[in-house]
Amino acid sequence: MDAYYFSAYLILSGLVIVWSLLLALQTWEHRRYARSCMRDIVRHQPSGRVALFAPCKGVDIELESNLRALLEQDYDNYEVTFIVESTDDPAYPAIRRAMASHAWVPTRVVVAGKARESGQKVHNLIVATEHVSRRVKYMAFVDSDARPRPEWLRMMVARLDEPGWGAVTGYRWFTPERASIANALVYSMNCDVLALLTRSSHYLIWGGSWAIRRDVFDAVRLRDEWRGTLSDDLIASRVMKRHRLAVRFEPACVVASPLEESIGSAMSFIRRQYLIARLNTFDWWLFSLVSATFTNLIWLGNLGVLAWSLMTGSPSPWIPLAFGAIHYLITVYRGALRQSLVQTYFPHWEKASRRIKRFDVWANPLVELAHWIGVASASVGRWVNWRGISYHVLPGGKVQRIVRADGASEQPDEDILHFRKAA
Repeated sequence: MDAYYFSAYLILSGLVIVWSLLLALQTWEHRRYARSCMRDIVRHQPSGRVALFAPCKGVDIELESNLRALLEQDYDNYEVTFIVESTDDPAYPAIRRAMASHAWVPTRVVVAGKARESGQKVHNLIVATEHVSRRVKYMAFVDSDARPRPEWLRMMVARLDEPGWGAVTGYRWFTPERASIANALVYSMNCDVLALLTRSSHYLIWGGSWAIRRDVFDAVRLRDEWRGTLSDDLIASRVMKRHRLAVRFEPACVVASPLEESIGSAMSFIRRQYLIARLNTFDWWLFSLVSATFTNLIWLGNLGVLAWSLMTGSPSPWIPLAFGAIHYLITVYRGALRQSLVQTYFPHWEKASRRIKRFDVWANPLVELAHWIGVASASVGRWVNWRGISYHVLPGGKVQRIVRADGASEQPDEDILHFRKAA
């Protein structure tokens, strides 16, 4: 092998090992932080009215159990607003049943109507947050496929009472219905993302579990920022960053989210997440693409150098074997760290998760390959399909056109489009 190429191979292999060690250190720090926070949840007893908003569309897995969890929070001063596009939505009967079984919790249903210029979820939130009682001190948001623990709302509010934080966010932990390859791939990628979060979330908010003080929500004019956009959380993250308002990650606000995917739907899900990221936060998407490409090229490079060495005798086959083994063992250690978090976040799921946990620990090269395919496939296109509705999205996250499953098409008025171009 040419000395120049061999030197480049050694340098790049060394860099990917250093990168893997840094990721392992980050995962270790996440586990340390999560364990520390979860030991401290009992003493937090905040006060103040909370308005909790739960946009719903369609029937998620175990939807009624998810909704009931929202009405069983160990916080005695909150109200829940469920939001649907129309009363014909399949989620509407489940919402009514959950409300009837928890009549002591102040609840209401807002029928938002069809979105004409924004994503349906964003439109639902804009309508529901238009008239918020003056008694409300905090505003919390949750997805209908999330099942929070009883202390979820209390801990988000408690962290907002601490100085210096503009918002508090949790994240999801997928709980697959079965240990299929598709479910395992999505589960592993999600665990990898979660492990990157520590005390400060680098301004990133996950829209399925987050909260903000009502005065901050009004001061940054978040409702106005949401208008005409598809993503509620990435827009909120952008606003927090612009105003230099730190976002805290709270482990007690990590929510369980049931998962059942086929290979096709899993890859569509991954592509959609990264396509939305590219159209809203191009730098984060580009970083993910470069990182995934670099890692996969090193895996393939090691195999190529090993094949070359076996054919020619130079370099020694022990060199690519050693690099590959070190890299792989680091990923196994990272996977073991991640899966030890099950005991911290959802100990009751420990026994049922054994097979899928083993996949995350041992199958990292396969997960990295699927991850790279998902990120790379999001490099083209502007159509985002989300819950039966297709959105044509411009760079910056603005919605240009909406096409529904029945063929109906919505396009913002010309004056709205003109305003967006000027902005």
